[in-house]
Amino acid sequence: MILEACVETLEEALLAQERGAHRIELCSRLDLDGLSPDAELVQACCAALRIPVMVMIRPRAGDFVYDQADMRRMELEIDQARELGAHGVVLGLLTIENHIDIENTQRLAGYAQPMAVTFHKAIDSLSDPVEGVRVLAAIQGIKRILTSGGKPTAAEGVSVIRRMMQEAGDKISLVVAGKVSNQNVNEIAKATAANEFHGRKIVGDFEK
Repeated sequence: MILEACVETLEEALLAQERGAHRIELCSRLDLDGLSPDAELVQACCAALRIPVMVMIRPRAGDFVYDQADMRRMELEIDQARELGAHGVVLGLLTIENHIDIENTQRLAGYAQPMAVTFHKAIDSLSDPVEGVRVLAAIQGIKRILTSGGKPTAAEGVSVIRRMMQEAGDKISLVVAGKVSNQNVNEIAKATAANEFHGRKIVGDFEK
């Protein structure tokens, strides 16, 4: 079982590693569902941690429909993550019609190579996340999909997650998210048959 902890600070990242997290997703502004962290934080975490650091690439709050100015900014943030030693990046792009933005996702996934690329929970905005898996599995460079099965929590999305797992097969990995914690991860693992899990409290609460 692979546990990915979602963190906002170096202190949280170090604590997550100490508690047994296998991977970090590094963000800022989790109150806005996660934005790109600044360079200083990325550099500090990549230098201090022994486990892989996945950097959120999300330049603004709101929807996941990006124009060319947004795209260029995201490419610069990918450059920065690569230069500072990140293992990979986390991104998600949709069209105004609420489908996967195939063209721009291909562009950024290719641009990010050889780093690992995760498509984040933007997939849960789709009317059919299972179809989203099929689309993403065909895009070269996408390694993982972060999902709660289109529901507010993974526990509510179990049935869809199982269908997404079947669609993914061995083509792409699913990382189950959505209020997954150290308290319920074993139960959700059993219900979904997934092997990778993500959460703010995946290795316990960071609050003092």
